Amino acid sequence: MTDTSTSADTSPESSAVLAGETRPRVTRPASITEAFLRGLVARVPSSGAAPWPLTEVYTGEKLVDLPQSSPADIEEAFARAREAQRIWAAWPVRKRLRVFRTAHRLLLESTHTTADLIQAESGKNRRMAVEETCDPPMVISHYLKHARKLLAPTTRGGPVPLVSSSTEIRRPKGVVAIIAPWNFPFATGLSDAIPALMAGNAVVLKPDNKTALSPLHGVALLERAGLPKGLFQVVCGEGPDVGPTLIDNANYVMFTGSTATGRVIGERAGRNLIGCCLELGGKNPMIVLDDVEADEWVNGALFGVFGNTGQICMHIERIYLPDSRYDELKAAFVTATQALELGAAYDFGPDVGSLISPDHMARVYGHVEDAVAKGARVVTGGRARPDIGPAFFEPTILEGVTSDMACGVTETFGPVVALHRYRTVEEAIALANDTDYGLNASVWSSDVARAERVARRIEAGNVNVNDALATAYASKGTPSGGIKQSGVGARHGDQGLLKYTDVQNLAVLKKQVMGIRPGQDYDTYVEQMLSGLKMMRRFRIR
Repeated sequence: MTDTSTSADTSPESSAVLAGETRPRVTRPASITEAFLRGLVARVPSSGAAPWPLTEVYTGEKLVDLPQSSPADIEEAFARAREAQRIWAAWPVRKRLRVFRTAHRLLLESTHTTADLIQAESGKNRRMAVEETCDPPMVISHYLKHARKLLAPTTRGGPVPLVSSSTEIRRPKGVVAIIAPWNFPFATGLSDAIPALMAGNAVVLKPDNKTALSPLHGVALLERAGLPKGLFQVVCGEGPDVGPTLIDNANYVMFTGSTATGRVIGERAGRNLIGCCLELGGKNPMIVLDDVEADEWVNGALFGVFGNTGQICMHIERIYLPDSRYDELKAAFVTATQALELGAAYDFGPDVGSLISPDHMARVYGHVEDAVAKGARVVTGGRARPDIGPAFFEPTILEGVTSDMACGVTETFGPVVALHRYRTVEEAIALANDTDYGLNASVWSSDVARAERVARRIEAGNVNVNDALATAYASKGTPSGGIKQSGVGARHGDQGLLKYTDVQNLAVLKKQVMGIRPGQDYDTYVEQMLSGLKMMRRFRIR
């Protein structure tokens, strides 16, 4: 990479050939055979619609034709799922969990094949692909420890001590629709489904067309582990074509994606009187305090900004640096950014992979172009790299970004970050909170207690101290979700499983003692009732 702060033309067209280089040949892994891919997509129900040409992102070459599901196909998938769910829900929880103990082993054994699929369909680098495969086993491990207790009936006292009780019973909702995004197709496709299945539900998953292979592989592994066939359905199609039928047939919807689409899904779910969980967009800030250790911060910031080529819902798009150390910290970050290696390879060589598609690359470049036209400066990066692959874009650092620029207020979702100065911590907090979003944030300091005090004032559902995003997301015992325009509900923690259940209140009265007795006047009854309430409060009877 080179510093482009003085370059005039950074458009994709101007980068068609860089320094006379030709695009390197990409060797596809032996695991990705035509027969293997056809076996995966054969799971998708389709009554004859034209297939989607699913391509290898690194090269643009077609991998396989992905069947597309019609509304009738989706309705049939729900019918099959409901039939399987009635049997599955009758299994004892411990029997259901045995399936996932086996699945945990199979998922780990298949790590490298799964990573091959993830790289082929999404273009991410090897490190991110392998790390993505780790998420479903982590979710399984957490809920294997906690699901039985969370789903067990809980009996509490009733209104009258000794003779009444009330039991909270958790019942599966039925069939859960999961709409998974293209940036982490395997992790979200499986990890959101696992607690739903453990709770006794069936699942109908709609992955993005571009990234359907890895979740289809995951479903096959779950069935090898003993998940009943038909319980986990996968349908494919473009959102506007299949989304309405999907939501109209579901008992609950889990969606990860843009805020605009989330509003549409939430509105339709509301009309159907079903629940939904929406993890939406972000414009995530990072505040660096003036006592930070520079080298440690740089390493964390690189991943927080450029991990998965900036295509992480929780990734950092705004960095606030103290005025007293701005030049020092900027220089260290720029130097480290320029050292990152871009590449199209199924090994651990490249630090940064491809964007998901040429269309998305053009959108990311459009944000940079808009910012420069309105006065921002490209410190480094800012160029498309078609010499590497059709959707590669350099890690980019901007200065002078303002709220009248697209990348100043909306999610870029690419390897682009804006640096900002601040004079006081109060100013930094105000700037970090000056957004409609509230998904993730990061605070860095050598004084952890000081950083925590700042973190508690950030308006975000997740705030990491001395990390960018992974610590919050990997803490499976604590709910993770967005506030403001970044979503409704959460995954992980108790809530991540219980949201897939309905609550039945089973109330039992052993003897008729409530109400006025024969021959008793109402004034006497009221006095006795009030005396009883005082006694219950005094002796803490519930």
